[in-house]
Amino acid sequence: QAQPVESGGGSVQAGGSLRLTCDVAGFTFSGYRIGWFRQAPGKEREGIVVTGNEGSAIYGDSVKGRFIVSRDIPKKILYLQMNNLQPDDTARYYCAAQIVPWNNPPCRLVAGDYRNWGEGTQVTVSE
Repeated sequence: QAQPVESGGGSVQAGGSLRLTCDVAGFTFSGYRIGWFRQAPGKEREGIVVTGNEGSAIYGDSVKGRFIVSRDIPKKILYLQMNNLQPDDTARYYCAAQIVPWNNPPCRLVAGDYRNWGEGTQVTVSE
């Protein structure tokens, strides 16, 4: 079964930036919704941004104005540019893909909507 592959995590100081990469070679942007989620220890998995198959994107309130998602369609890569990182952003970041449902409902920042998950990449932000 195809699986997204994340990379780009690391450790940064508050105010710094990182760019995460999600290789979605086993999927197509035209047929799948692809999103970024994160999970900190003891917390539920949180939706950060999800992208529709037509290129739209919805962001979670906690990252609006700081994180930017972009796609390289020929390379089948989804990027997440994270700016002004804060300690609260510390978490394991996951990329997930889901085939567009037949009735094409609106995208949601809901982890349960996604069936194909990567292993994640760790992001740690220090004071």
